[in-house]
Amino acid sequence: MTRTDAITGGRYGRGILRLGALLLLAFATVLTAFGGRAFAVEPISIGRNAEALDLSRAVTIYRNRGETFRISTAPGIDGIVRTIEVQATQESTDGHWAVFALANTTEQQIDRLIVAPHFRLVDSHFFWPDLGSKRIVAITPSEGFALDRVESSDADIFSITLNPGAVVTFVAELASPNLPQVYLWEADRYKDIINSYTLYRGIVLGISGLLALFLTILFVVRGTSMFPAAAALAWAVLAYISIDFGFIDRFFDVPPADVRTWRGMSEVSLAATLALFIFTYLNLNRWNDHLSYGAIAWVMALAGLSALVFYDPALAAGVARFSIAGTALFGSVLIAYLSWRGFDRAIMLVPAWALLIAWIIAGYMTVSGQVDNDIIQPALAGGLVLIVLLIGFTIMQNAFSGGAFQQNLLSNVERQALAVKGSGGIVWDWDVGRDRLSTTPDLGAVLGLGAGKLQGPPKNWLSHIHSDDRDRFRVTLDAVLEKRRGKIDINIRLRGSDGYYSWFAVRARPVVGADGQVIRCIGTIIDVSDQKRAEERLLHDAVHDNLTGLPNRELFMDRLRNALAIANADDAMKPTALIIDIDRFRQVNESIGMAAGDTMLITVARRLRRLLRPHDTLARISGNQFGIILLSENEPGRIAAFADAVKKTIKAPISFAERQIILTVSIGLATFTQARSQDEDLFGDAELALFQAKRFGGDRVEPFRPAFRTSGSDKLQLESDLRRAIERGEISLAYQPIVHSGSLDIAGFEALMRWNHPRRGEIQPSEFIAIAERSDLIVELGNHALELAMRQLMDWDVQLPDARLFLSVNVSSQQVMTRDFANTLSGMRARFSSRRHKLRLEITETVLMQNPEHNSRVLQKIKELGIGLAMDDFGTGYSSLAYLSQFPFDIIKIDQSLVRNDWSQRDILLQSVIAMATNLGLATVAEGVELPEDADKLEDMGCTYIQGFVAGAPVSAEEATELVMEQNPVVSNDDAAE
Repeated sequence: MTRTDAITGGRYGRGILRLGALLLLAFATVLTAFGGRAFAVEPISIGRNAEALDLSRAVTIYRNRGETFRISTAPGIDGIVRTIEVQATQESTDGHWAVFALANTTEQQIDRLIVAPHFRLVDSHFFWPDLGSKRIVAITPSEGFALDRVESSDADIFSITLNPGAVVTFVAELASPNLPQVYLWEADRYKDIINSYTLYRGIVLGISGLLALFLTILFVVRGTSMFPAAAALAWAVLAYISIDFGFIDRFFDVPPADVRTWRGMSEVSLAATLALFIFTYLNLNRWNDHLSYGAIAWVMALAGLSALVFYDPALAAGVARFSIAGTALFGSVLIAYLSWRGFDRAIMLVPAWALLIAWIIAGYMTVSGQVDNDIIQPALAGGLVLIVLLIGFTIMQNAFSGGAFQQNLLSNVERQALAVKGSGGIVWDWDVGRDRLSTTPDLGAVLGLGAGKLQGPPKNWLSHIHSDDRDRFRVTLDAVLEKRRGKIDINIRLRGSDGYYSWFAVRARPVVGADGQVIRCIGTIIDVSDQKRAEERLLHDAVHDNLTGLPNRELFMDRLRNALAIANADDAMKPTALIIDIDRFRQVNESIGMAAGDTMLITVARRLRRLLRPHDTLARISGNQFGIILLSENEPGRIAAFADAVKKTIKAPISFAERQIILTVSIGLATFTQARSQDEDLFGDAELALFQAKRFGGDRVEPFRPAFRTSGSDKLQLESDLRRAIERGEISLAYQPIVHSGSLDIAGFEALMRWNHPRRGEIQPSEFIAIAERSDLIVELGNHALELAMRQLMDWDVQLPDARLFLSVNVSSQQVMTRDFANTLSGMRARFSSRRHKLRLEITETVLMQNPEHNSRVLQKIKELGIGLAMDDFGTGYSSLAYLSQFPFDIIKIDQSLVRNDWSQRDILLQSVIAMATNLGLATVAEGVELPEDADKLEDMGCTYIQGFVAGAPVSAEEATELVMEQNPVVSNDDAAE
C-alpha cells in the first residue's frame, strides 16, 4: 500500500502557508467531488481515561468502491487535509471500506485496541438476520504502518498507538458489507471484560450441560415422551449458547465462514425442539387429531429447514425466529385454554411459559435494535438456560406429583381401593356383629336421600327397596348367615329422592371368624341401571318389530296361545284372530321407494292401534301383514263391524310428498271354537280366510268358512306345479347388486329365485319356498338354484373376463343337514367350474344352531372347495357372537332390521358390529340400505359392501351383465386385432 501527500507545505512564512492551505483545501474538495474520492472524516478525541469507546456511529461505511480506495483524511494538528489511497489486500473483493479518525488530545502516548465482534445479536434483524462473519481484513492508518492484528476467534482486534497530539485517519478493509459494532478498548480493561464474561459463560455452559445430561438420564430411566422432548430442547439450548459464546471453537476447527451455518442450524434446532416439547408435554395427540397433525407438520417443516441452512443460513434462521415466536404465541393460547379447563400439566407450565414470553419480547427488542448494550446478549443466553431449567423443574414436579415414578409403589390394598374407585363402584360393608350396613361413599347421599339414610341396620334399606325385591334381599342376607359360606350376588332397585328406582348390583363375600360364624360381609354395590335398560331394550326388540314397535310374530303367537288357554277354561271368552294383508304393497314400494313404504306401514300401525282396546293385541307378523287378537268383542255382528272399521280406517287417504295414497287391505278372520283349541288351528283358519280374500281380488273382509279347508287342495296343486316347474325350467334367478361401500362399484350379486307360473303368473318366493319346505322339495329347489348360479358364473367367465365378481346363493337348513351336501357341491364344481368368479353360500345362524358340530364340519369341507361363506341375517338371533370363530365365514351380512332401524343407538350398534367383524378379519355387507346418507355413514364405519335400494333392484342375468360391462368396459376382439 502507498501514500502520497497531495499538498506540501512551504517555508515561506505563516501567511503564505495559510493561504496555500486554503487554496489546496479547496482544490482537494473539487477533486473529491469530481474525481470519486471520499470526503474527510471528523476525528474522535481520546483522553487518557477513555478506557472504552463505542466507535460504531463514528464509522463511515463505503460499499462497492473497488480494489483501490481514496479518501481525504481528517485535518491534522496543523490543519492540513491529506488524501490517502489504499489498495485492497484480497484479490477478489467487493470493495467495502470503513473510515474513522482518532485524535490524541493528551500529551502522552496512548495504546488501544480496535475490536470488531464477529457476531452481535443486537440489531441483527428478524428476517435474514446477520449471523456474523469476519468483519475487518486489515486497517491502514493515515500515518505510520498498518496495524497489527491480535489473534481472537470471536472478533477482529487490532492494536494501535497514538502519539501525543496526533490525528490519525484509519481506513479498514471490510470482509463483509456490515460492521455492526467497533470498540476502542484499553488493553487491560478489555482483558478484564473478557475474563469476566468467560467466567459467566462458563457457569452458564456448565448449568446448561448438566441440565441436558440430567434430562437425558431421566429419559433413559423413564421412557415417557415429555422427558426426551425436554432433553432435546436442553441439548438444543446447549448447542446454541456454545456457538454464541464461541465455545465450540475450542473443540472443533470451525472456519469463520462456517460459523454462520452452525449458528443458523442451532436456531433451527431451538425452534424445532421447542415446538416438539409443547406438543409432547401437553399430549396434543390425545386432545385433537387435527391439532396433532398441525404440530407434527410444523416440527417436520422446521426439520426440513436444516437443508436450507446449508444454502441460505440467514433465511433459515429468520424462519426459525419466526417459528419460535409463533410457537410461543400458540402455546400461550393453548396453555391458557387448557388451564381454564383444569389440565394440570398446562397449569404447571404457566411460570416457565411466562418466562419464555418475556424472553421472546426481550429478544425481539434486541434484534430490532431497541435495546443496545453489551450485557443483553449474554443475559439472553442465560435467560434461555433459566427457561430450560424451569421447564426441567416443571416436568419433574409433574412426574412426581402425577405418580410417574410411583407406579410400583402401591400396596395391594391401595391398588384394590383405587380399582373400586376407578370402576365407579361403592364399597358395601355389613358389620354383622354390630348389625350395621355402611357404604363408602354414602349411597344415601348419592341417591339424594340425605347423608346417613342408608347407614345402619339392613332393615333400614327395606323402605327404599322396590317391593318386588325386598324379600329376595332379606332372604339372601339370611342365607349367607345360616350357611356361613357362599356369596351375595343380587340385583335390587332402590328409590331415589325423585321417586324413581335405580338398579344396583350387590356383590359381596362373607368373612368368617375363628368360631365359624360370619362376622362381616364386604363387597361392592354398583349402579347397573344403564345395563338393565339395555337388557330391557334388547328383550323388547327380540319380540317387537323394529319399524312399528308392535309385537312381532313370536309374541303374537304366544299371546294367541295364552288367549286360547283362557278361552278353554272360560266360556265367556271367544278370541278372534284377524290377519290383515295390504294389497299390492310391493307396487307401492317400487313406485315411491321402500322408505316411503315404511312410512305407510307406520301410519297403518298407528291407525289400527287407535281401534283397539287395552286387552286386544296388534302385531306385525310379516312384511305387509298385521295380526289382531280381538278379545273385546264376542258377538259375530260386532266382530264383522270391527273388521269393516279396520278396512275403512286403512283405506283413508295417506298424504305423502304432496301425494294422496290410498291403501286397500284383505282381511281374513277366524273366531275361537272348541274345534280350534290350538293356536295353529285358529291362525291357520285365519290364513285360509285371508287367502280367499286375496283370491277374490282383495279389498274385502273374509270370515273363515269350513269350505275353505277344501281349498287346501290348491296348495297340493301348487306343490305339484312346483315339482314340474323345476323340470320345465320355470324357476329362474334374479340378481340383486352388491356394491363397494366407497365407490358403489359392483362387487357381486345375490341370486334370488323367481317362479313364473304358466297360469298364475309370478308367484312370490315367500309362498312357493314355504310349500317347498313343507313338501321336502327345498333340497331339490336349492340344488337347482346352485346349478343356475354356477352356470351363470361360467357364462361370466366368457362375457366378463376382466371383472372379479362373487355370486351369493341362500342355502336352506335341509340342504346343509343332508349328509352328502359337500359332495353334491363338489360334483357341481367339477361340472360348472369358474376360474375368475366366486360362488358364495349365505347361511343363517338358525340353520347353524340346529346341529353346530355337524354343520361346522360341513362348512369346513365347503371352504376347502374354494366356495365362500357368508352369515346371513346377522343381528336377528342370539348366538352369532359365540359361533363366529367356530365357523369359517368370510362375510357377515348385517340384517336390514338393524340398518333401517331409527332408534337412537343404531349407529353405535352398527359401528360395533363392523368393528368386531374387521377385527376378526371378516368383510361386512349391509342389507336394506335405502338412503345415500346411510351409505355414507356405513362407509365411514368401515363397512365393506352395501346391498339395497342404493345399490340397485334385482335384475335379470342379461341386465346384470350389462351393468358390469358398463363398469368394466372390455376391448372387443376386432379392436384387439387392429
